[in-house]
Order: sequence, then C-alpha cells, then structure tokens
Amino acid sequence: MDLSIQGKIIALWTVFLFGIVFHSQLGFMPVLYGEDVAMPAYKGKMPISHPWLMLGFFAIPMIAILGTVFLNSHPYRVIHFGVTVFYTLMNFLHAAMDMTVRPIEWYQIALMVLVLINGIFLNILAYQWMQ
Repeated sequence: MDLSIQGKIIALWTVFLFGIVFHSQLGFMPVLYGEDVAMPAYKGKMPISHPWLMLGFFAIPMIAILGTVFLNSHPYRVIHFGVTVFYTLMNFLHAAMDMTVRPIEWYQIALMVLVLINGIFLNILAYQWMQ
C-alpha cells in the first residue's frame, strides 16, 4: 500500500490520539482496584480550566486531521508543522514530568515514549509536507 504523505500524517495523528487516550485511561486504572487517584492539592475539586485544556489538547489533533484531509495550502502546512512541533515538545515535557511522580509508573513512561516517537515521525512527515 502506498499512502500519500497526507495519509501517513493522518495515520500518525490517529495513533497519537489513541496514545493520549490510553495514557489518560491507564491513569485511572487504579480506581478499578479501589485505589485513590485524587490529586491531594485540589481537595476533590477540579479547576474549571482543566477539562477545557484537556478538550483543547484532544480537539486540536482532530482539527489537524480534518485540515490535512481538506487543506493543502502552504500556509496551512506551515501552521500544521508548528502544531506538530508544539505537541512533540509537550509530550517530551509530559514524559519528563511523569519521571518525577513517585512511584514511577513505568507502563505510563513506556506509553509516553511511544507517543513521543510517533510525534517525531509526525514532525518529519509534516516538515516534508511543508516543503
């Protein structure tokens, strides 16, 4: 199968979305075993900004997929490349911050490394498409 560069980008964005959804779900797995996953600093109250930030973090890749399907202009490709770089940086920072959580949840680190590697491939393809 010979996918276009846009098809490959869409596939990598899809893998990225699966990765971050799985990362979120793995974080809640202890609840199924009766463990507490609450963030003590927030005393059981989620700040209103958190679900909106999470929505944005999930929605932007969805919009990027749609844009990649329907748009092929150079300005869009430049913006798209910038978005991929931003997400790779965010994933790197997130993986680094996960290393500071005690105890270290190595399955989460492994997943974040996979998401980060996927992001690097996405950066490479987005750069090639931008050219």
